[in-house]
Amino acid sequence: MASLAAFWRYGVVKTLRKWKAAALSPLMAGREGPVRSSYGVLMVPNWQDTTFRYCIFGTYGRDLADLLLEQREAFVFVDIGANQGLYSLIAAQNPNCRQIIAFEPVPATHDRLAANVALNGGAGRTVLHRLAISDSVGQVEISVAEGHTGTATLAGRAGQSGGGVVIETIDAPLVEPLLAGEHPMFVKIDVEGLEAVVIAELAKTASFARVQAIFYEVDDRWASARDIEARLRAAGFTRFAKYGRGHHYDVLATRS
Repeated sequence: MASLAAFWRYGVVKTLRKWKAAALSPLMAGREGPVRSSYGVLMVPNWQDTTFRYCIFGTYGRDLADLLLEQREAFVFVDIGANQGLYSLIAAQNPNCRQIIAFEPVPATHDRLAANVALNGGAGRTVLHRLAISDSVGQVEISVAEGHTGTATLAGRAGQSGGGVVIETIDAPLVEPLLAGEHPMFVKIDVEGLEAVVIAELAKTASFARVQAIFYEVDDRWASARDIEARLRAAGFTRFAKYGRGHHYDVLATRS
């Protein structure tokens, strides 16, 4: 029954949402002004981008959105690979979210992130960094696919196409002061294949002890879910919940 439910939820329903986005986007693209997404947050128009359309029509589902809105204790949301800010904006709807720390290294996408944060009145408790977390410090070229900002990657995957954009990367010693604080942290990592690298760098920081939950993307074609889980278990995470099916899915790791 569980597999059937997953097929319906992540196969059928998600596919229907993608079709809806494709069918309705051309009808809405001519409208001016901010657009209210299915998640209740406003976003500046970016209709040529698939990621934006998925945000507007709820293609990503409610898994992470509901987890963020259901947090009952004070927390900090760390959004690594924030893109245009959907989940940062959703976290800001929860009054228990004391601060949002968002990392988005691609300049044009970061500008849209900043505009969306301002549009929703969340600038006062949102800190934006035009940086990528990696295992080195400096400037590197990231591949950004035209028309789908959510697939920007440093992983150099075979078949990945798109224009190169120079971004800034930082490692654990530079990440540490950006995460300093007292509240527990809920971390989202969506970095298109470098999730293990980001987790390894976070684990080197003193602030990692405050991380209570990590929601991260896995694609079995270029990442090892087993290796990531082993690293997190070694760091004190004991519970792992899978969201999705097939080779591309998300995992929520939490401490006891």
